[in-house]
Amino acid sequence: MTITVNTESSEGFRHSIQIDDHQLFADVPKAFGGEGSAPEPHDYFDAALGACKALTLKLYAQKKEIPLTGVTVEVKRDNSQEQKGKYALQVKLTLKGVLTDAQREELHRVADRCPVHKLMTTSEVTIETLLSEGAFSQ
Repeated sequence: MTITVNTESSEGFRHSIQIDDHQLFADVPKAFGGEGSAPEPHDYFDAALGACKALTLKLYAQKKEIPLTGVTVEVKRDNSQEQKGKYALQVKLTLKGVLTDAQREELHRVADRCPVHKLMTTSEVTIETLLSEGAFSQ
């Protein structure tokens, strides 16, 4: 899969993000000179974790016939130490449905095993940035 990010206009910071048939947008907050018209990249990073946990719990509950009717995931970020290599996310899960304490604990454990949580905490990620031979424009 390829994700394509394109500048919307030469004056601003807003960018479109194309993921298959889905279009998203990113911008810089007003405090940094943007319009604040869309989430900034850190928001998408954090949201990926929340979405993965919610989807993982729904899939797991369905497979195990646990009567989970819904999930609310709140992700709070503390990036005050990001320049020192520390990025802290606090995740609060609200599990909906008539669940036993044992089912709630089981789902709590499963949430930390979602693929994005594992990727963020146990994987070595490598990034290679290449310069395109594309056309120049002024």
